[in-house]
Amino acid sequence: MDKFVINGGKKLKGRVAVSGAKNSALVLMPATLLNTGKNTIFNTPEVSDIFTMITLLEQLGVKSKFHNHELELDTSSITSQIAPYEHVKKMRASVYVLGPLLARFGFAKVSLPGGCAWGPRPINLHLEAMKKMGAAIELEEGYIIAKAERLNGARIHFDISSVGATGNAMMAASLAKGTTIITNAAVEPEITLLAENLMKMGAKISGSGTTSIEIEGVDSLSASSVHNNSDRIEAGTLLTAAAITKSKIQLEYREHGNIESELFKLEESGVKILLKDNIIEIDAINSRIKNIDVTASIYPGFPTDMQAQWTAYMSIADGTSTITDSIYHDRFSHIPELNRLGANIEVINNSAVVKGVKELKGAKVMSTDLRASASLVLAGLAASGTTEVLRIYHIDRGYQRIDEKLVSLGADIQRVATSEY
Repeated sequence: MDKFVINGGKKLKGRVAVSGAKNSALVLMPATLLNTGKNTIFNTPEVSDIFTMITLLEQLGVKSKFHNHELELDTSSITSQIAPYEHVKKMRASVYVLGPLLARFGFAKVSLPGGCAWGPRPINLHLEAMKKMGAAIELEEGYIIAKAERLNGARIHFDISSVGATGNAMMAASLAKGTTIITNAAVEPEITLLAENLMKMGAKISGSGTTSIEIEGVDSLSASSVHNNSDRIEAGTLLTAAAITKSKIQLEYREHGNIESELFKLEESGVKILLKDNIIEIDAINSRIKNIDVTASIYPGFPTDMQAQWTAYMSIADGTSTITDSIYHDRFSHIPELNRLGANIEVINNSAVVKGVKELKGAKVMSTDLRASASLVLAGLAASGTTEVLRIYHIDRGYQRIDEKLVSLGADIQRVATSEY
């Protein structure tokens, strides 16, 4: 097991490329189960969640090749429709195989998913969507067992906008008989890219990028190739790293429109942002960090996956700020660890009330989930002295060698093997 040892107080400078989007790749990968052939996903990040999904797909009979961020998935000989607990327990996104397996084979047995330790994130929306399309669903011994001779088009309305449920329903509906209309659909870039790729396969989809998506089912789909988005959460994290250390860096990141909410809040906090073709430049060298309230909400609002990082940033702002998470009300496991570094934060209901302090001081802290890990790294970069971040396997789930990227920008951060847990 590894930890990060961070000697804080270093200024960042230079230019770094943002990796491919983990969340997009994790839905593009199971979508290949809908067809028979060799599919290619370019710009795939080398993070542990991706390798977990590869292992799961291989369990189903998919043959994979992964080199230089180019992932080939050959779905010609699927041998199983069972996604076992030992693979699915590691990652909630594993439930994405449910819709494609059910739509193509008429059967899927998928373990109830695992993943980060925080928060109730039920999959009832996924299951209700499958039921609407005519699937018989049973829960037995920790497994979802879904059967349908062929799915039928249906009207599906999500009471809560859900990226995962929208993606699963879209994939299933692509091979269903008739027309499916999804309302209150998610509009995140991950869903738009999924729709584009499904259409490359031959699916008939309209309305992607809006809250109402219409899918006319087809009898079969073909293999495709797709270029994955860059990771908008990694981009936001690196920009916040520059802001919290009062530095100036450039990011190679093309999809500026995907992170407008983060860019707006950063500018509001006092930093300068310059957008060029495929570059975002942030200059926080002479900035005073203003206390800026944030409410994490569904896209295009401020992302819940940036809530923890923003909390770390506001911990050294002038004055008091309130960070509210309207999506996950208990996503605050990073708060006690930030307070160990000298922050002054109190959780009230689903909000963190952050009273800015003059400085953070290095300490030993423990990661509890993916984005909490990122917040502790950012705090460690800004803190005086040495910070040790334990359980960094969490951050490796979603950030491709984040330590190496930060080192290339001038940070003093080392990955060290440890027996500490």
